[in-house]
Amino acid sequence: MPELPEVETVRRGLETLILGRRILTVDIRHEKSFADDDLVEPFVTGARVTGLRRYAKVLVIDLDTAYSLVIHLKMTGQLVFRDEADAEADWGAGHPTKSFVAALPDRSTRVVFGLGERADASADDVLPDVAHTHLFFNDQRIFGWIKVVPTPAVEQLPFIAGLGPQPLDARGEPLAPAAQAAAEARFLTAARRHARAPVKAVILDQAVAAGIGNIYADEALWAARIHPATRVGDLTDQQLVAVFRAAGESMLDSLAVGGSTMATYFQVDGTPGSYLDQFAQVFRREGRPCPRCGTLIVKTRVAGRGTHLCPTCQLPRPPA
Repeated sequence: MPELPEVETVRRGLETLILGRRILTVDIRHEKSFADDDLVEPFVTGARVTGLRRYAKVLVIDLDTAYSLVIHLKMTGQLVFRDEADAEADWGAGHPTKSFVAALPDRSTRVVFGLGERADASADDVLPDVAHTHLFFNDQRIFGWIKVVPTPAVEQLPFIAGLGPQPLDARGEPLAPAAQAAAEARFLTAARRHARAPVKAVILDQAVAAGIGNIYADEALWAARIHPATRVGDLTDQQLVAVFRAAGESMLDSLAVGGSTMATYFQVDGTPGSYLDQFAQVFRREGRPCPRCGTLIVKTRVAGRGTHLCPTCQLPRPPA
């Protein structure tokens, strides 16, 4: 599943491509992927895209009808942009399949948005009969989804309202000092509720820290020199805060190069990100020397997840 940096990379790319366009048509091909078909005609068709936001791993496309499209790619979702007049503008983001380069729609296509050209925002501009630019939502396993929600109610959705603090702000930038302090305080309070749980399981809990997945959990724990199986109750506040900060730093490194190179995630131009090649210290580096001490990185399982660590830097007991 894409993590915060990957979804932020998608948001930034989409912002350059669809901001200001009108949604001319919506073709729903699977009701599980888009269940709000009764809201399409009054609030989506003919609406102009006014903004793109991200909450942890969730993408939000705001419309000028005071409604928003809330999108979660989950494990196999992808967004593919096609412009009939300019093939060089085509791109895809998400689970890498031949759909990035194949004729669309295909068997995995669940929703198709026909988009107009960018124009001035006047209410009386004439909508063309045919869309020549399309945004395809493809999803092989049909785990991802799109919801139509009143814009003021987006933050009240249970899966957004229940999110913990994010290590970065809503545009993938470092938090301002006051926001950083508030986020760390919230993180500590939430984490301390799970004193007997392994720290890796706790930081993967989106109600504790939003946007952290397996990659950045391993990277943050390595940076903080903490074994992933250490119980939260055995860590000091300073150690826990160090993990939260390290997650943000790893995410910034990833965003700088377009996200991770996971086999299941591409960036907005259809090419893989290069984070794992350029910055990852332990994730998927088992058998290679630790960049800090030279001990070979090992892979184990913690909280049911594949976990990468340095057995020397990250002792299996609380550091002194």
